[in-house]
Amino acid sequence: MNERSFSAGRRAVTVLYDLRVTVERIEGRSVCGLGVGDYFEVTESSRVRIPDGRFFCMFAIAAALPLLAAKQRKLPAGDWLEKDSLVACPDPDERLVMRVERIRRRRIPTEELT
Repeated sequence: MNERSFSAGRRAVTVLYDLRVTVERIEGRSVCGLGVGDYFEVTESSRVRIPDGRFFCMFAIAAALPLLAAKQRKLPAGDWLEKDSLVACPDPDERLVMRVERIRRRRIPTEELT
């Protein structure tokens, strides 16, 4: 059975991971105000969640976005994205490094995916 998509009864289901993107380190100065440990999550395929009362820099989010769809899926063992989980913010003064982690595995009806 294919791990990525399978039929549960009559409805097709896709297996995806929820993700957490966490500031792991800042090698320069925090221009945008983020600190080590700040994070956002991507859940239920496309929902971005930021803890109440917190924020996350949109440019840091934009740097991580191209990797997130791939990290939501189980990849072949040899795929570099299966092993690599770091992404850097584009601000050269900041040198902010984020870690992308899988935090939960979900089975989502394929018809509900965006």
